Amino acid sequence: MSEDSPGGRNKGGGKYQGGDKPRPYISRNLGADKPNVGAGLTPARQISAAQQTSPALEIPPAQQTSPALFNSAQQSFPAHVNPAQQTFLEGLHQLGVKLTEQQLNQFLQYRQELLDWNTRINLTAISDPDEVLLKHFLDSLSLLLVYDAHHARLLDIGAGAGFPGLPLKIVRPHWQVVLLEATGKKVRFLQHMIEALQLKDVEAVHGRAEELAHKARYRASFDVVTARAVASLSTLLEYAAPFCRIGGQIILPKKGELAEELAQGKRAAKQVGTGFKADIPVSLPGLEDGRRLLVWEQVSTCPEQFPRSGGVMAKKPLGLP
Repeated sequence: MSEDSPGGRNKGGGKYQGGDKPRPYISRNLGADKPNVGAGLTPARQISAAQQTSPALEIPPAQQTSPALFNSAQQSFPAHVNPAQQTFLEGLHQLGVKLTEQQLNQFLQYRQELLDWNTRINLTAISDPDEVLLKHFLDSLSLLLVYDAHHARLLDIGAGAGFPGLPLKIVRPHWQVVLLEATGKKVRFLQHMIEALQLKDVEAVHGRAEELAHKARYRASFDVVTARAVASLSTLLEYAAPFCRIGGQIILPKKGELAEELAQGKRAAKQVGTGFKADIPVSLPGLEDGRRLLVWEQVSTCPEQFPRSGGVMAKKPLGLP
């Protein structure tokens, strides 16, 4: 597997656990005029122009280094936007995300650097620029369907080229983000992107989850833990649970048939102090291919023996019948 300002951390205080926005999957007493979708979820929030805390994207022609993707004044798509870009923007709209000029430029620079570095080191199998918008950026932002607090401390285990951690950091600049990655070349790319995009309160850590989880600085200190890596749910939960504070969330993107894997994951969750909360289908435009977000809550302290070494996990996985 590949991995503070005090004001950015949420220690579970306040009205809601896990942030200053109630978690949709456990919301109670919703009014009849607020229909639920999926497993008791409210739809992705919509933000009116009056509620925006940062200026909407509208780049004067003289300042444009690349075509503007969205005309905020007209709330319409310019004619030169291609279908993939329009799909990306429609997905952002469903998530309640409106990009500022700076955020748009950060995404465009991120995409360019990713594709450039990918010619030299293996960062992604996706080489089409439009596919990067959907399969990497929008897919990463889909986590906002289930967690969207104003402040949060997030850990991305096995961050690779930065997904989902960096796109989330771009649109939620108040979040503190730690990108944990075991491959040195990928860590160097992440460090380069953090500097190039001038991001604050984000660090790329070169290390392995089974080692860092036993360090006091990282253990039980995150509001949200996620891992986009390809591994079984039982393995991912054993890696993630030790990092998650009580009341925090573990969000694991998956796709495909999961009945047997999910059953084993639920059994493994009990061993690491975690409870299963929701199975959320991702139905954002361009991502209608069976993607799901499996949401877990850390309900008790993870026992000290976890995570075990990678070799032990492979030989004796948690959650077997």
